[in-house]
Amino acid sequence: MTREERRLRLSIDDQTESRYLEVPFELPAGGASALEVTLAYDRDAAVIDLGCQDPERWRGWSGGARSRFAITPGAATPGYEPGELVAGQWAVVLGLHGMPAEPVDVTVAIATGVDAGRVEDEPPAPPPPSGSGPGRTRLGRDLPAPGGLTWYAGDLHAHTTHSDGTLSIAQLTAAAAGRGLDFLAVTDHNTVAHHRHLPAVGAAYDVCLLPGQEVTTHAGHANAFGDIGWVDFRRPAAQWLSDVEERGGLLSVNHPIQDDCGWLYPVRTGFLELWHISWFLDLTATGPWAYLRASSGAPGASGTPGHPVLLGGSDFHTPDQGYPPGTPTTWVAAEERTPEAILDAVRHGRTAISRFPGPGEPVLVRVDEDLVAIDAEGTVLVDAAGRRHRVHGDRVTSSAPPGHGPYRLEAADRTLLAISA
Repeated sequence: MTREERRLRLSIDDQTESRYLEVPFELPAGGASALEVTLAYDRDAAVIDLGCQDPERWRGWSGGARSRFAITPGAATPGYEPGELVAGQWAVVLGLHGMPAEPVDVTVAIATGVDAGRVEDEPPAPPPPSGSGPGRTRLGRDLPAPGGLTWYAGDLHAHTTHSDGTLSIAQLTAAAAGRGLDFLAVTDHNTVAHHRHLPAVGAAYDVCLLPGQEVTTHAGHANAFGDIGWVDFRRPAAQWLSDVEERGGLLSVNHPIQDDCGWLYPVRTGFLELWHISWFLDLTATGPWAYLRASSGAPGASGTPGHPVLLGGSDFHTPDQGYPPGTPTTWVAAEERTPEAILDAVRHGRTAISRFPGPGEPVLVRVDEDLVAIDAEGTVLVDAAGRRHRVHGDRVTSSAPPGHGPYRLEAADRTLLAISA
C-alpha cells in the first residue's frame, strides 16, 4: 500500500475565494486496485464536506457525514461509485461549508493498494413488512381520479447512507412499505451512486423507487428527479435547470424558506417542494404561501397556470427525527406505478399533498373540473384568494376550474391538512 498526506491550513478566507477546494493527486499508469481517502480536522471548529472526482467523471460525495471513503473496481463506500480506478489526475473535493476566522489544520490522507480498499458493510436488509412484497395491499383510499388514472401515495424527498441518512436503501424502502407508500424518491445529496441499487430494492419491497439527487449548496437545495446522470452542484443553478431539462428530468426547488438552507437563487423552476417536513413545526404558518405567491407566474412554470407544480417531501434522514417517510404524503395521479409514469404525472401537475397517507386523513384531489374533499367533514376549504368555505360531508365535490388554485383544507384552528391545485 502507498500512502501520502496533504496538510492544509484553511479558514474563512479560503471559503470566500471558493466554496470547493480541489486537492489533486495522481494514480499511476495502470491505475490502482483500491483507493482510500481520509479527512481529519477539528470538527468543533469547522464543517468540511468530502467528495471525489477522477479524470473522467464524478465518483461521489458524502458531505459532512463521513471522514473516510474507499473505492474499488467492484465496490465503494455508500455515496461513491465503484469502477475502474483509471490512471491520471484525481481530486479530493473539499466543500468549505463552515470555516472559522482563524485557520484550522486539515489533513487529507490518500492511500492506494489492496489494503486500502475496505468498504463498509451495509446492514442486513430487513424482511418486507407483513402484507408487503409483490401484490401487497395498497392503502385502499379509493380516491376518485380522472379516467384511466390512479392516485398513488408517496414521498418525494428522502435520504440513505449514500449521503447523510442513517438507513440503508433497503431499510428506508422497508419503512416506506410499512407506511403503505406506493412510491418513494431517493434523493441523496450530490451523488447518483444509489441509483443502480433502486430497481432491485424496489422490487423486493414492492415500492416504486424513483431515482433522484438533491443538488445541495450553501445557497439552496433542489431535487433533480429521473435517471439523468449526475448534476454538477458547483455550477450555477441556471445550469442545473438547463442540464436537467435537456436530459428529460425534473428539477424542484426544495424547502425554499427553511432555516439556513432556503432558496437564494434567482432561478425558478416549474416544480416546488412547498410542503416540507419543517412546516410541521407550525402548520398555521403563512411563510410558504407568501413564497408561493411571490414565485407564481415564473417563466417555465409547468403546473396549473399561475403557479408551479406543488410537491411534498419528508426529507427523511433517520427514525430518530420522530417521523416516518410520507410525512407529508404526495399523491400523484398516474397511469401506472412506474418511475416513468409517476414522473410524467408530476410533469403534468397531477399532484396533491396531505399530512399523512392513511385512511381517515383528509385529502383534497382534483378530478378534471372538480375538487373532491375526502374524509374532510368539518374542515375548511380555502382558495387562493383566502375565501373560506366549511366542508359538510365525508366526500364533497365542488366545481373549481383549473387555474384558480391552489386550494387547501384547514382545521378550524387553521392547521394545514391538505393541498391541491
